[in-house]
Formats: sequence, structure tokens, C-alpha cells
Amino acid sequence: MAQLNQEEIKQLLKDAKRIAVVGLSDKPHRTSYKIAEYLQQQGYTIVPVNPTVAEVLGEKAYPSILDIEGDIDIVNVFRRSEETVEPAKQAAEKGAKALWLQLGIENEEAYQIASEAGLQVVMNRCILVEHQKG
Repeated sequence: MAQLNQEEIKQLLKDAKRIAVVGLSDKPHRTSYKIAEYLQQQGYTIVPVNPTVAEVLGEKAYPSILDIEGDIDIVNVFRRSEETVEPAKQAAEKGAKALWLQLGIENEEAYQIASEAGLQVVMNRCILVEHQKG
């Protein structure tokens, strides 16, 4: 599994504007909320993907990636490793530019699906930490 190197990650984050956050919680103490809030403060448009909430951080939530209107640059996933295949399929179908699995999350099948569809793939890395590296 050939992941992006540091320069490629830096470029991906520089070019991205809209980030779908799969599994984004509406609870401010949760990691997904804190990271999405940080990304929002950095100028990214956050698109919550969570069928159990109506909105997070002032943004309308969608039940799935495929329900989102418009383009998505990065699909950032906060789900268990075994639950990342469906988001990878949806990211590929949606035509996202990248699939990003958060720190501690890796899945070979999700990687294959996304990379075969032409998406850049980042796994087991925190998007906040990588953004702060600049």
C-alpha cells in the first residue's frame, strides 16, 4: 500500500477546499468534532456525514457521502477500520480526490477500492497533525 509522502500530503491539504467528515459527532468533546472544528477554523468547508444528526458546527449533515451536493476534495473517515469499505466505495463513486483514514485506522480493501478509482489515500494519520506540519 503506497501512501502519500509528506510533500504529497502537504499539497493535498493545500489544494483541498471541501472535506466530508464521515462519523462526525455533534458532541464537542469527541475527537472528530475537535478536528473538524479546527479544519473549519483553517478555512476548509466541512461537510458532516452522519445519519444520526441534522447538523454539526453549523453545517447540514448528510446520511451518506452520495447525498452530498457538489464536489468533495477529501473524505476524512472517523470509523473503525472494518467500517471503512463503504465510505471508500462512496468516495470513489462521488469522485472525491482523496480518502483519508484517521490515526489508528487502516483497511487494505478500502485502500484498494479508493486507489483503483484514482483517489489519493492516506491512512493511519491525523489530518490535524498533518495540517499543522504545514
